[in-house]
Amino acid sequence: MFVRPADPDDALEVRRILDGAMLEPGAVEPRIDAGDVLVAGDRRGESTTADRAESGGDSSIPGKPSHDRERRLGALVLEPRERNAHVAAVAVRRRHRGRGIGTALVERALEREGRLTATFDDRVRPFYDALGFRVQSLDDGRYRGVATADDRIGDTVG
Repeated sequence: MFVRPADPDDALEVRRILDGAMLEPGAVEPRIDAGDVLVAGDRRGESTTADRAESGGDSSIPGKPSHDRERRLGALVLEPRERNAHVAAVAVRRRHRGRGIGTALVERALEREGRLTATFDDRVRPFYDALGFRVQSLDDGRYRGVATADDRIGDTVG
């Protein structure tokens, strides 16, 4: 499995993943450009555009890594804040849930940012609990969670 910052070529897949989870974090492309979106998935025969040129494929940008053989299975969108980053959305394709993809995305974001906040509903609270988020109830029936890089990450879920 890989987790990496999204690039502009990932925008459509990121939107599809988020739409599949019925999440609307706003405009994805500016967040990708700012480095605030992570993608996770697996690779099937990783190649570069130079490799594809040798085999008759597209060679428009020699040496640029190609994501053509990557399956993007999850995405995480961050909103930068003054003292931390906020998880605006985290989603994994339905067929691939429960394999640690969401956990890997949040762990990478936490490693990078040092402190994360998230606002979520009851159905995903176990996910955030397992990741070591300190959770408090909000007035509207939702929850707010906070985690720092020093917090213990729980068992793999996701």
